[in-house]
Amino acid sequence: MSLTLIYKGKNVSFRMRMQKAQWLPIASVVLLGAVWLISSAVSDSGETDHVRQQLLASKDEYSAEKERLMRIKQTTEHQLSALTLKLGEIKGQVNRLDAFASRVAEQASIPNDEFNFDLVTGTGGPSTEDVGDVYQRTDELFSEMDEMLVKLDGQERKMAVLESILLNTHIEQEIFISGRPIRSGWLSSYYGVRKDPFTKMPAKHKGLDFAGEEGADVIATGAGVVTWADSRYGYGNLVEIDHGDGVITRYGHNKELLVNVGDLVAKGQNIGRMGSTGRSTGPHVHYEVLKRGKQIDPLPYVYRKAE
Repeated sequence: MSLTLIYKGKNVSFRMRMQKAQWLPIASVVLLGAVWLISSAVSDSGETDHVRQQLLASKDEYSAEKERLMRIKQTTEHQLSALTLKLGEIKGQVNRLDAFASRVAEQASIPNDEFNFDLVTGTGGPSTEDVGDVYQRTDELFSEMDEMLVKLDGQERKMAVLESILLNTHIEQEIFISGRPIRSGWLSSYYGVRKDPFTKMPAKHKGLDFAGEEGADVIATGAGVVTWADSRYGYGNLVEIDHGDGVITRYGHNKELLVNVGDLVAKGQNIGRMGSTGRSTGPHVHYEVLKRGKQIDPLPYVYRKAE
């Protein structure tokens, strides 16, 4: 078997005849080269696809990370805005508190040098880190917050001392027993021996009776702690208040009780409604003052002036 090659050019033409033994090795080499080129192309294509897939995966991961960072940035900006507004509100409240405390200190005649709320409280101590590094890491917002915390710490201490002074100044006025246990009504029975309204026999009356309209206010004649708020034989619905220093007041025959045991009551506070419960002939308040556990005449306390 032979192979004939014919070439015709513009100015050249030739014919070559080759036997099988001559062209077969050449054809084999050409065929092997073609196979290698095709294999290389396929291999390169596979590697390209793999790289492309990795690139797409990295791109998706980058896009997701970018989205996440944008959300974090937006959230942080919103939080910083809210924090800035809150800091402004706190500043306003502190300024109002300073003004109020200064007026109170002035009215209470407290030395201005000790309670000058415009001065920053002296504080200090050794630094645990380089000042330059601190300023580099702390932005303006957090610097303002630190200043506010220092100021609030000083003002809180001053207010605590001021409160203690004012409390000690007014506590004696609050627990000072004085006045009537009613807002409206009249004194209907005095302390001492009288004719018992039930037996018609002489008997010791250990308090004062104040008559009035049913449901009228019954008030505390001094500040103290409620030690009894319930029914008691003879007294009906009774309120008992301990004013300290061995002084106790009692308010009997209430239609309704407005306080409970353990309550702190202020001078003039409503503690009940006038009624006729217990051993009573009509709406009134049976008022007693006890000193060291013994009833004494409440009349001097009723008529003495409040401090």
